[in-house]
Amino acid sequence: MNALDAVDPLARYRDLFIQAPDVAAYLDGNSLGRPLAVTPGRVAEFVTEQWGYTLIQGWDNGWMSLAQSIGDDLGRVALGAAPGQTTIGDSTTVLLYKLVRAAADLRPGRTELVIDRDNFPTDRYVLEGIAAERGLTIRWIEASDVTIDRLPLSEQTAVVVLSHVAYRSGFLADVPALTAAIHDHGALVVWDLCHSAGVVPTRLDDWGVDLAVGCTYKYLNGGPGSPAFAYVRSDLLGEIRQPIQGWLGSARPFEMGQGYEPAEGITRMLSGTPPVIGMLAMRDMIALIDEAGIDAIRAKSVALTEYAIALADELLPAVTLSTPRAADNRGGHITLDHPSFEAMMPKLWQRGVIPDFRRPTGIRLGLSPLSTSFAEVELGVRTIAELLAVE
Repeated sequence: MNALDAVDPLARYRDLFIQAPDVAAYLDGNSLGRPLAVTPGRVAEFVTEQWGYTLIQGWDNGWMSLAQSIGDDLGRVALGAAPGQTTIGDSTTVLLYKLVRAAADLRPGRTELVIDRDNFPTDRYVLEGIAAERGLTIRWIEASDVTIDRLPLSEQTAVVVLSHVAYRSGFLADVPALTAAIHDHGALVVWDLCHSAGVVPTRLDDWGVDLAVGCTYKYLNGGPGSPAFAYVRSDLLGEIRQPIQGWLGSARPFEMGQGYEPAEGITRMLSGTPPVIGMLAMRDMIALIDEAGIDAIRAKSVALTEYAIALADELLPAVTLSTPRAADNRGGHITLDHPSFEAMMPKLWQRGVIPDFRRPTGIRLGLSPLSTSFAEVELGVRTIAELLAVE
């Protein structure tokens, strides 16, 4: 056993996840988290004892409110959000579209959206589409790591979209400072929490965040394509109006009446029927995060990334670290760059070492604290070093 695993206070949690027999080091938890061992039984129980036995009556027995109840749990455990501001449903792309469109409408007369060029493609593509629909202009942040001095803000700025943790570099943005700067210009900000939810302590209410969105299949272990979450600050809920007007976001959905009137509260951000099965797995992971504590999870995340960086410094001298060295500026993954990495990926996978690759030359090591061991990190970096040595 790695000596760091022997003293890791969270090491016992790793046994609660399904371990793939042919995987020696799973280093891609920031793309898709491992399933919990209880998940197969949880889903099977739902199919047989709930869906199978109660059938349509299940909607009256709690299914309809799951999006809000799980959203409240997620908000309390991982987002720093009071009840009634977070809901589950739709994909990240759809929820991002809803939030940005709605936010732009809350700033009529302003003509500019702001986003960085190195943000995740979905975020950039969604903004390009909204700009075309609404006749708006995009102001691009040319730097990959966004700080206050790099924000192109003006009296025409309507909405800024930023990532809490940059998907490529792992840079950890200063959410409260950036949010305050954006508010000083009268604009709204939408934060993408896809690479921070469940691994970086987040205080949306305390930080004055307007709106936020994130996926649930990375550090929240909801499974492939599990539904995303949306957060809307409570004082905006009375005025925000999202653009995809579906029946479950209406004030009286079961009246099936003419004309759309939005529901009260966070329910107005819903559109269609909630993805009940898709929400099941994340419930147990949210409970596990609650038990372990988000601050303890962050402490191990910092330790894992520091260990990976130290190993890379020692064993990979020809490789570039593209992630901040300072823990306060780093999320839960690191990126290493080398021209040989794209060709190396199949060889790593054949040896049971599973990171991911981001073009042009980056291998990302996504280290999910409750399911990743220090031994896996060591094996992964040593395997990369061995393969580089024989090229």
